[in-house]
Amino acid sequence: MTGPLSDPSDPDFYALVATARTVLGAGIGDDPDTWEAAVGPDHLDVPGDGLLRRDHGLVEISFAPAPGGRMACFGFGVKIHRLIHDRTRRTVPSPLSRRYGPFAPRIRFDELRARVTGLGHTVETDDGTGDIHRYRVAESGARIFVIADPDPYARGDHEPPGPQDHQAGDVWSIDVSPAWWDPR
Repeated sequence: MTGPLSDPSDPDFYALVATARTVLGAGIGDDPDTWEAAVGPDHLDVPGDGLLRRDHGLVEISFAPAPGGRMACFGFGVKIHRLIHDRTRRTVPSPLSRRYGPFAPRIRFDELRARVTGLGHTVETDDGTGDIHRYRVAESGARIFVIADPDPYARGDHEPPGPQDHQAGDVWSIDVSPAWWDPR
């Protein structure tokens, strides 16, 4: 991390998610109460087919039934793309703001990759489409999705991207799932 540990920033948070596979200590296998203790009580629950998706704005967690009748996290993502249009500053859960300070509306992939590699991890290309490139943190299995084409429908009827528009090279999201942990 570039700053001192006593003063972490939003890029430090993203790098920790990509390398440690946790958000303020909560991670895969943890129940909804553990996640709520970490990220706060403000969320939207979206149940369906025995599963639960809990949306905390920037952080979105998926739960499934686990042994003992409890629900357990089987995947989560940090949806950075939501920040660019966040006029109310409610997208970032308050425990994250308290720990990491204000969150910028975007992070460039080059900056995130530098922070991840600075923590001793490797970022490798992992497929993608023409619109989104996908990268994998080799040691953690986390996936980083990066905007490759901010105008995927080739409308071409918009002005050049401004500060409040998604741009090629912006990180769209960071996603964590045990299905990606094992090396290929």
